[in-house]
Amino acid sequence: MKYRLRTLLYLSIALCSLLLGIRERVWDQAFAYTLPWLMIFTATTASVYGFYWGFLAAGLSALLLPGFNAMGGVFLLLSAWLAHSVGDSLRRAHRQARALAKSHRLVAEALQALTPIQHRQALLHRLPELLASLGEGGHIGVWVPHGEGFRCLSSVPPLNLQEIPAQGVEGRAFREGRPQHVPDVRKEPCHIAAPGFSTLAELALPLFERGEGVAVLNLERSRPFLNEEVEGLIRFAETVSLQLDRLADLEVRRLLSELATGLQGVHTLQEAAEMALALLLKELELEAGVVWVAQGARMEALAHRGVTEPGLLAVLQEGLPYDRGLAWEVYRTAEPYYTQAYAEDPRGVAALRRLDWRTFVAHPVPTPGSVRSRFVLVVGEKRPRPWRKAEREVLLLFCRTLGVGFERLVEKARHEGVNHLMQELLEKPLEELYQRVLHEAIQQVPGSETGSLLVREGGEYRFRAAVGYDLEGLQALAISPQAALVWYRRGEEPAHRGEPRLMTTEELAIFEVSHQTAPPEVIDTAGRVREIQANLCQPMLYRGEVLAYLNLDNLHDPRAFGEDSLRAARFFSAPMATLLHESRTHRLLEEAALTDPLTGLPNRRAFDRILPEELHRAVRCRYPLSLVVLDLKGFKAINDCLGHATGDQALIQVARALEGERRSGDHLFRWGGDEFAAIFPHTSQEDALVVCYRYARAIAAICFGELCLGANIGLAAYPEDGETPDALLIAADTRMYRAKASGVTVAYSQG
Repeated sequence: MKYRLRTLLYLSIALCSLLLGIRERVWDQAFAYTLPWLMIFTATTASVYGFYWGFLAAGLSALLLPGFNAMGGVFLLLSAWLAHSVGDSLRRAHRQARALAKSHRLVAEALQALTPIQHRQALLHRLPELLASLGEGGHIGVWVPHGEGFRCLSSVPPLNLQEIPAQGVEGRAFREGRPQHVPDVRKEPCHIAAPGFSTLAELALPLFERGEGVAVLNLERSRPFLNEEVEGLIRFAETVSLQLDRLADLEVRRLLSELATGLQGVHTLQEAAEMALALLLKELELEAGVVWVAQGARMEALAHRGVTEPGLLAVLQEGLPYDRGLAWEVYRTAEPYYTQAYAEDPRGVAALRRLDWRTFVAHPVPTPGSVRSRFVLVVGEKRPRPWRKAEREVLLLFCRTLGVGFERLVEKARHEGVNHLMQELLEKPLEELYQRVLHEAIQQVPGSETGSLLVREGGEYRFRAAVGYDLEGLQALAISPQAALVWYRRGEEPAHRGEPRLMTTEELAIFEVSHQTAPPEVIDTAGRVREIQANLCQPMLYRGEVLAYLNLDNLHDPRAFGEDSLRAARFFSAPMATLLHESRTHRLLEEAALTDPLTGLPNRRAFDRILPEELHRAVRCRYPLSLVVLDLKGFKAINDCLGHATGDQALIQVARALEGERRSGDHLFRWGGDEFAAIFPHTSQEDALVVCYRYARAIAAICFGELCLGANIGLAAYPEDGETPDALLIAADTRMYRAKASGVTVAYSQG
């Protein structure tokens, strides 16, 4: 409006000046008065409309001068040129001011319109409509990368053309990362015409998020872009890029806040993984995801979401064997892996590649102190999709936060596992305790795949539990404390402080150290030491005594153990050492309660416990069993004539004589007083008779002066004499009294 009023004013001045010049020419014929008015007319015309129209005005004015005056013509031309110069500067300044004002208006209105938008996709979709509402004519479109070219996200007016190749002006702007202004598209070989639209000029503006091009704002007009308009639109695009950065920050903060809140409400690693997958897949609009955890030589699926194909579900159930699949690559390198062409990668899982899966990312979930990424997050979808820098930043921060949450839950599970183990195993037999402790250690210490427990018994260490090794073969070995320290390699003082030790094949040959402590022919086969790539040895200490050495091994990865493994081993060893000590003490007390203090043989209580167990096994496995009850002859005479001390010595010698004749697997008991008992598993009555006569001869050889001992033996056998402990015991006891009454050595069933 102001521009029109100004133009009208200048036009009025020019017409008035022309009329006044004509008046002076007609009435006064005075050159001195006519020339100034005509110069004003010429200057005004040149100032407003340019030098061409000023030149014509000067020519018209020269015709109106009284007579032909060359000097007047010069003055008129000079006024036209000067007015044009000044006017051009003013017009240019005016255009720049208008363009700047428009640019500021664009930016201000863009900020006002874009700030309430909370999602980047919605913001990009809104741009053409916004620019159109602000008076930008022509065709406006937003193009995003898609495959080898670009896809139209939105446009005003709508386009039938939805995809274009990357060779166009949009592609050049995206590749070079700077605006592309084409004043005349007829001279541009890369121009891709918009159907149904006559284009003269094109402006392609790259839009950035986190410094990375993510889209192109493209404007096409049937008239040229003024330089000031181009500058204003570039500022508009820069404002949009800043808004994209702001939205990326908001998305990250919102996602991490939801993740942190969710982690506070879960109690197990599985719950945490399931919650994290649901959150991330929704945020990134992906199809499926899995959280893998490395357990020794296998990746196990901690949680999964969106996986429905039977072949993939089978892979999740079975896990990934060592070094199969890209999750293991991420485990080793701790570097994320992104791709849009997963199906072409030979390192991928075959079942997933067969489905022609394209978009894929395997991202490490770091946990403190680990040299390996023990957790790996995998997400993706079938269609190809580029991974933006902002999305990579989101995944990185997401996985770091998730790793902190996982570490908290691992520590919690570790405490709960140890507490449960303490309560569960305190009353268990030591053999069961040893194996259970080892299994728990392998589960709790990251990097563990196999292991063994070397327990101190008396003055030496023996293998009492093994996972992945031949325990029966290892049990034949007796390791001296000195040999155990050779294997430990750090010396006596660190061992007595309970410090763990790491040994890997990257440092030395593990089997050579093992050969210094045990025979190679045993430890190579039963212990598989040539296969061990990494060993963690943890002394299990109780009040300065190394009760056991816990050995945890990995047979595939020399760097399987890290600081987190050492921390877990230290945590685990202290309560387990207490448990071992208490269980050993409990066993010693129990053995004392079941042992006759004079002879060292198991007592009647032990007999009452063992007979039902052995008979149950004989019935279940259908093998014979024999029971013997033995009463000493001549013992009362020794006791009465030589005293109770000699009687005690007699009982001790009888126990030694019976132990000397005892076969492997047989059980001997002091039943009470001068009575003894024996259980012979896998022994028929006929075979038991032979053993009974050997026992009798051994006892008959015991003499104190002229007083010698003898035996009356009652023999009962399963299944002939009964199938219950009471039936066998009654039969054997009855026959023992019958042998005493009839004066025979052994009484048995002769039917």
